[in-house]
Amino acid sequence: MLFLVFVFILPLFFLGSDFVRIFWRSAWPLAVMLVLILLGMDVFYLRNRRLFYLLGREDWPALALYLEDRVIKRGHYSSLPVRLLANTYLVLSDYRAVTDLETRTAGVKPRLVDAGALIFGTARILGKDYEGAVRFFEEKAGKAKGGTAAWVRWYAGFARFLDRQFSQAADRFVVIAVEEEDAALTGLSSYFLAASLAGMLPGRSPELTAAAENGRKRVRAALPVRDAWNKEIDKIRSEVYVAVLSKYLDETSEWLYVKENLS
Repeated sequence: MLFLVFVFILPLFFLGSDFVRIFWRSAWPLAVMLVLILLGMDVFYLRNRRLFYLLGREDWPALALYLEDRVIKRGHYSSLPVRLLANTYLVLSDYRAVTDLETRTAGVKPRLVDAGALIFGTARILGKDYEGAVRFFEEKAGKAKGGTAAWVRWYAGFARFLDRQFSQAADRFVVIAVEEEDAALTGLSSYFLAASLAGMLPGRSPELTAAAENGRKRVRAALPVRDAWNKEIDKIRSEVYVAVLSKYLDETSEWLYVKENLS
């Protein structure tokens, strides 16, 4: 509210009362909107101050209990609380709880499961349910929209790779390496094709190697130096579905930018 005092009172000292009176006669709707926005922010903080407190302390068990009460017991199934609860379970390595939350959410608001496909699917992978992850990501790949859709499609291939369905994984990664615009996904796909799948599928080795080289060149054209790649990855590392790939991202970085690969 101190900000509002400055907005309304301070101009009096610099512009004079007559000018301020004329100005506010025409600008009062803007002032009302500003007041409502600030009041809304205050109300939002007050209603969620316990949530912010627990997040700030990184008290994950207490945060899980708080969100369980809010989402499961009280039935407040909305995007942010559901995603926060799922992410909290992942931090606690409670993958079964993520699956249970998914089932409950699907019975109330299925669209929230579609929107959080990467979180719910990642829980299957971390829990080593690779067969379940394949089914889940293949189903969601056709429904995914927006900025995470490409990641859902990539994870459909990654799940098949982990489930030792190497030929099907290669099919996914080839398309991404050759066509995808996202540098991280292109790089990851190209790395898996060159470092793993080309050797696992000797009959397809020339095809997979060529696709990997195509993807590598595309990444290097967009991000010529390693620092540029690192900055691009740093933008998304905070996402759980990216954080679990840290090892592969580091290996991809080495593969993309080691001296032997320079052309």
